[in-house]
Amino acid sequence: MIVVDVNVLAYLYLPGPFTASVEKLLLRDAQWATPRLWRSEFRNILATYMRKDMLTLEQAIDIFKSAEDLLSTNEYEVSSLQVLQLAKDSGCSAYDCEYVALARHLRIPLFTADKALLKVFTDSATALPSD
Repeated sequence: MIVVDVNVLAYLYLPGPFTASVEKLLLRDAQWATPRLWRSEFRNILATYMRKDMLTLEQAIDIFKSAEDLLSTNEYEVSSLQVLQLAKDSGCSAYDCEYVALARHLRIPLFTADKALLKVFTDSATALPSD
C-alpha cells in the first residue's frame, strides 16, 4: 500500500507529462491510500477541466466514479493536530500536509510529483518512478 496525492490521481485519469509514470506506479502497487480530502480536491480539478471545455460533465462523472472505485476502501481521516503541526513546521499547505500525515500514520511512502513536498518531507515523500 502507498499514499498518493490528488495530483497523482489526476495524472492517472487526465493525460499529462506524468501519466506514464503513474501507470507504472499503479502496476507496481495497486493499493492506494489517501485522506478523504482527495474527493474535494479531485472534484475541483475535474471542474477546472470542464470549465476549459476539456471534459464534459458525463466524462467528469465517469472519471470520478472510477477514482472512487480505486480509493473507496483506503480513505482515511487524518489528525488535525498533526496536519497543522506539519504545515507550521514546513510552510506547505494544510492540504498537502494531510497526505504527509497519512503516510506517516500508516508508515508507508507518499508518492507525489510535488517538488515542495519532495524537498521538505524527504522522510515521507517519494518521487514518481521515471518513465
